[in-house]
Formats: sequence, structure tokens, C-alpha cells
Amino acid sequence: MPQITLDLPDDLLQQINQSGSRDRLIELLTLSLQQPAVPAAIYRYIFDFIISNPTAQQIANFCPTAAMRERLSILLDRGQANQLTPLEQSELDEFERIEHLIIMLKSGNFHAFPPVG
Repeated sequence: MPQITLDLPDDLLQQINQSGSRDRLIELLTLSLQQPAVPAAIYRYIFDFIISNPTAQQIANFCPTAAMRERLSILLDRGQANQLTPLEQSELDEFERIEHLIIMLKSGNFHAFPPVG
């Protein structure tokens, strides 16, 4: 099997060592390449919001970050011009699933989420 050398930030290396993921790096790399192109930070943003036990008003006001809106705008523009790569199409599809989740959250259809706390 070929070997590669990676330069990792110290904090990432520390996380890998602490989580016991060192032995799973090949599996994690493989999975990350198979996952949708949407960065994990977007899911973290939504997850953090949901577990914060938001009020009805906070849910109504919840919206994507400026970076998320900008990326979505770029993808939509590229899509209208028929210039999306397969990876970008996958990313756009994932944004649509996220939008559906947010619509469900705002409409009150989030009974599947267990109470936090």
C-alpha cells in the first residue's frame, strides 16, 4: 500500500490522538470522500442551534450564515449556467435537504427530535 505524509495542524493532530481515530484514518478519509460536499461546519451550526433549545421566535429568525448564503448563491448561479460539476451538484442537493430540515423546524414539524436536557 502506498504511503503519504500529511502536514497537520497541531490541534487536529491532538484531536486525532485523543479520539483514538489514528487507527481509523483510512476509513475516515474514505468516508469523507463519499460524503456530500457540504462542510461539516454547516451541520454543526444547525445542530448547535437545535440543541440550544431555541424559543419559537429564535426558530422563526434562524437563517443561514453569510458564508452559507454566498456559497449557495454561487452554486445556484453555476447551476443556471449549466456549469455545475458532479461534486457541486451533490453539494447543491445537500443544501436542498438542509433547507427542507430548516422548513420542518420552522413549521414545528420537529417532533422526531427528542427533548434536550
